[in-house]
Amino acid sequence: MASSDARAENVYMAKVAEQAERFEEMLEFVEKGATAASSDGKDLTAEERHLLSVAYKNVVGSRRAAWRILMSIERSEEKRCNSHRAGTIEDYRSRIESELSSVCGRILRFLDSHLIPSAAAPESKVCFLKMKGDHLRYLAEFKTGTDRKEVVENTLTAYKSAQEIAVAKLPTTHPIRLGLALNFCVFYYEIMGSPDQACALANQALSEANMTGTETPDHGPPKESSVVMQLLRHNLAVWATELQDDDEEGRVPDEE
Repeated sequence: MASSDARAENVYMAKVAEQAERFEEMLEFVEKGATAASSDGKDLTAEERHLLSVAYKNVVGSRRAAWRILMSIERSEEKRCNSHRAGTIEDYRSRIESELSSVCGRILRFLDSHLIPSAAAPESKVCFLKMKGDHLRYLAEFKTGTDRKEVVENTLTAYKSAQEIAVAKLPTTHPIRLGLALNFCVFYYEIMGSPDQACALANQALSEANMTGTETPDHGPPKESSVVMQLLRHNLAVWATELQDDDEEGRVPDEE
């Protein structure tokens, strides 16, 4: 089978797996197609990038959600001074963390070995470097000590590399550029504990996009850009409230 046929077949099967909500297998199909593309020195299409993003989000997202729930339950048991149950939940949480480390590690290795080196278009470069930053950020959510320090440094490097290309090559209203700004803000707020930097970056992205407007369709559907801009505004509003009330437990921020 020719590589172009193999890519088309994997795109089709990835869509089928998505409909069947078999996201682990969806990821396998998308990665097979991406491997064929990189072997031929070709970039992924916008459709392939979208499918890859959907697969990654669903494979990792369910585990991140489970981890947050377990953290909340563990804290509740600690407040009740129920050390036995808190310890049991901690063991369960460690299992989820091992799964997250494994899945994110696999994704990061694939990004470094195939997707980032073969990316040619600015959209692809920014997209894959953003993905790298995202999955390193997910690890930073639960890593501790020197492991966390290293992951945080690598996350910052990936996001900054993506930002440099986005600022130089992509319009201010490009949805990938806006999505990068959104997730970079979350990194500053949630991981770095730097609300001022998070809010400054969000305001800058919104200001630049508003100056340009979202009426031009050259870089994707205006609706997609508008949705991300709304998420940026929502995070800013919520963060402003949280900063005024230190006792309020932080809400999970909007991200792409």
